[in-house]
Amino acid sequence: MAKPTARFVCQSCGAVTAKWAGRCEACGEWNTITEEPVLASPTPSAKGPVRGVAFVGLDGAAAPPPRAAVGIEELDRVLGGGLVPASAILVGGDPGIGKSTLLLQAAARLARAGKRVRYVSGEESIDQIRLRARRLGVADTAIELAAAINVREITASLEQAKDTALVVIDSIQTMWLDAIDSAPGTVAQVRACGFELIRLAKAGQFALVLVGHVTKDGAIAGPRVLEHMVDAVLYFEGDRGHQFRILRAVKNRFGATDEIGVFEMTDAGLAEVPNPSALFLAERRGNIAGSAVFAGLEGTRPVLVEIQALLAPNAGGSPRRSVIGWDSGRLSMLLAVLETRAGVRLNQMDVYLNIAGGLRMTEPAADMAVAAAIVSAAFETPTNPGTVYFGEIGLSGEIRQVAQAEARLKEAAKLGFDAAALPRRVAHGNRKLAAPEGLRLEEIGHIADLVARFAPEKAKG
Repeated sequence: MAKPTARFVCQSCGAVTAKWAGRCEACGEWNTITEEPVLASPTPSAKGPVRGVAFVGLDGAAAPPPRAAVGIEELDRVLGGGLVPASAILVGGDPGIGKSTLLLQAAARLARAGKRVRYVSGEESIDQIRLRARRLGVADTAIELAAAINVREITASLEQAKDTALVVIDSIQTMWLDAIDSAPGTVAQVRACGFELIRLAKAGQFALVLVGHVTKDGAIAGPRVLEHMVDAVLYFEGDRGHQFRILRAVKNRFGATDEIGVFEMTDAGLAEVPNPSALFLAERRGNIAGSAVFAGLEGTRPVLVEIQALLAPNAGGSPRRSVIGWDSGRLSMLLAVLETRAGVRLNQMDVYLNIAGGLRMTEPAADMAVAAAIVSAAFETPTNPGTVYFGEIGLSGEIRQVAQAEARLKEAAKLGFDAAALPRRVAHGNRKLAAPEGLRLEEIGHIADLVARFAPEKAKG
């Protein structure tokens, strides 16, 4: 039986099917399956011995990888201290969020430090890049530019330069390899082009940054195998109508994951925000019902953000739950716990929840701050403006311990807060928290105790 010469691949998730279909069964997307040729794999030669692999023990030692600091502290923080030679980094984000701006600024910092930097664009012309460089004030740096999409030509040029420190490919979806009979941006092209460029980076000992487009769901377009091939995956988050930008590491072989860097979009490019807590709370107004400050943790950095809740009566129909910056499923769970365990009736109220500043929080420690904001709005009783909240809420209404409590408390004290509502410490195992001077700890063991602060007559025992 003859081998097939083509296959059908989903351009959203990379799933392979035997025939074309309008909807991908793996990811559920419509009109993403296209036909791609099957490359003939070389058969192994039966002549000559096969050399095996060498195995070593666990008792060896290796020096930490050398790093080249970019000079942008927020970017260096997310990378784990700087760029590692022979590493590959994938940067994703919505169109216009600032990916090219940030990478051009980073390339200019390295070029000013005497490093050789090459910037390859498949989307913009040389004149467009120069125009952005003049706007950012980096037109005088020695960055080597190229506008090309042919990977074979790009690799041939990079192989000739042995002293390159950084290569930026903007973007991987525009690259094209003539050995693959498909259009740029397809799964086969993204996989093959990524492999060739990463192989060259490992051999040439330079840091490679690949810019990736994202789908409407926010994931980097193309096969997930591209994320497995690189050493670090960074997502650039934020709303183009908002000045804040969050650079988040979701994978990093040389540093911590979930580390964030905060930037502010200005006329002169992206500016670092060394103290994001102060920026997120800059426009906060005290003595407003439905507002609570959450002492969160992003990677190794404590961040204080304001959580806002608004309740509106809904006499008929299904009540609406709208969430920005938090998990909608966790909000539904928290509302059920408030109603069942603490007697807060919300079944005829529309609930709107917002994380101020455009930051997206994912840790369960935000439960108590969200509950405080909702209960405050329900009983129209403002929270104490000098108190921060953190703690995870279980289905039985208990408030559980969270990690890195001391780091959260230190950040709160640094910004002038005088109290912290946190989970009650159990008698066994937990050491006493070292509370900063001037910060009062208010331990809460059950969600009913939290509700009693705002409406004592409504709380259950």
